[in-house]
Amino acid sequence: MPVITRFAPSPTGYLHIGGARTALFCWLFTKHHGGKFLLRIEDTDRARSTPESIETILDGMRWLGLDWDNKDSESLGYYSQYAHFKRHAEVARQMVANGVAYYCYATPEELDAMRSEQKVKGLPQRYDGRWRDRPASDAPQGIAPVIRLKAPQTGETTIRDVVMGTITVQNSQLDDMVLLRGDGTPTFMLAAAVDDHDMGITHVIRGEDHMTNTFRQAYIYKAMGWDVPVFAHMPLIHGPDGTKLSKRHGAPAVSDYRDRGYLPEAVNNYLLRLCWSHGDDEIIPMDKAIEWFDLDGVGKSPARFDFAKLGSVNAHYIKEKPDADLAALAAPFVARVMGRNLTPAQLDLLTRAMPDLKPRAQTLVQIAEMAAFYFHEGAFTLDDKAAKILTPEARQVLADLAAKMGGLSEFTTEAVENLFRAYAEEKGIKLGAVAQPLRVALSGSTVSPPIFGVAGLLGREESLRRMEAILRGA
Repeated sequence: MPVITRFAPSPTGYLHIGGARTALFCWLFTKHHGGKFLLRIEDTDRARSTPESIETILDGMRWLGLDWDNKDSESLGYYSQYAHFKRHAEVARQMVANGVAYYCYATPEELDAMRSEQKVKGLPQRYDGRWRDRPASDAPQGIAPVIRLKAPQTGETTIRDVVMGTITVQNSQLDDMVLLRGDGTPTFMLAAAVDDHDMGITHVIRGEDHMTNTFRQAYIYKAMGWDVPVFAHMPLIHGPDGTKLSKRHGAPAVSDYRDRGYLPEAVNNYLLRLCWSHGDDEIIPMDKAIEWFDLDGVGKSPARFDFAKLGSVNAHYIKEKPDADLAALAAPFVARVMGRNLTPAQLDLLTRAMPDLKPRAQTLVQIAEMAAFYFHEGAFTLDDKAAKILTPEARQVLADLAAKMGGLSEFTTEAVENLFRAYAEEKGIKLGAVAQPLRVALSGSTVSPPIFGVAGLLGREESLRRMEAILRGA
């Protein structure tokens, strides 16, 4: 039987990083087994589902490179749960006809009273089955009934989970859940089970917070006589403090990581290592991930999200990225710092600066912050530390060297460095005493990439312009 998995987010907000990990595991498992990876948008909650949220999910999936196999076979480019609500209702009524579900005419007031009584008596708050065996002739007037599943009341149900192992619950712990509401709309439990069956899903891979849902949905499968898919529940991702990852830990959405300058291949690599391992391998390219990934490598314990580790992984992929490709990715971040887009000439400069920038960066944001001075126009506003470098002696050094730089037959990194070294030796001073004033003049800071390389990249005209601006005190 071919492997068919699905990723089924609800479009009520952003694509959570935990959901992205689930999508990645589904995608890799499917690719490893040569199957199909399907995308289903669970948009039955019409009040909360928005087109903007759907687009955010699709955009996040595309950014991560997690392409789905049903985008060309569906009119919307994905499987819409809402578009199949008539099918869900049809199954619920079929279950009534088969005697495995029933109409419940209990009023909201009646159910509230039932729960209050259960609370007073210290009983679990669950539906007590009061309409399970009553005829419709007993129904009060004007009540639109719900359809409830006739769940097994005795014995136990066992799920053999690929990751979590064998899990058993007593059937008495679960009640007759609602399948179809009084207004004819399906509940999540019914819609998800019907969709998984109709889509031919063989493996349901999702977070362990869905474990209770799995038992309820298994009842639906068995009641309809359908094959139950293989279940694999992933451990949750916790924040650095050991609690469930949330907004308070920062960057809960996939889009946050993109906007913070992480590369999608680094995010995928890091997410892959949250609860899955392959020996001691830390850096795992996607082709190797597809080759190696299987569910037997998933552990049972939650993983803690470590932003420092993600930064280290991202730094690796930044260093490996070709300079031109990295410059193209960094350009929008540089433009954000500058407040204007780069010209083709500036993009070329950024590309040529990459060998000096990328070894020192963990994110594209850091590259942009380090590179911004290359494109600075006008005079720099110096902080106190940089201003202290420009003593009268340092200014004289800059004036002397500006005159000499203007006479260089060729203006290259090597030529500038040789000039400065010769000057330092002639004056009997340390190289730093001549290099640091140049750094302040060219970058506006006491920290920059190798400063002679900076001069070579800026060129004679721009380097001299900046030095002269400093000397004028502008």
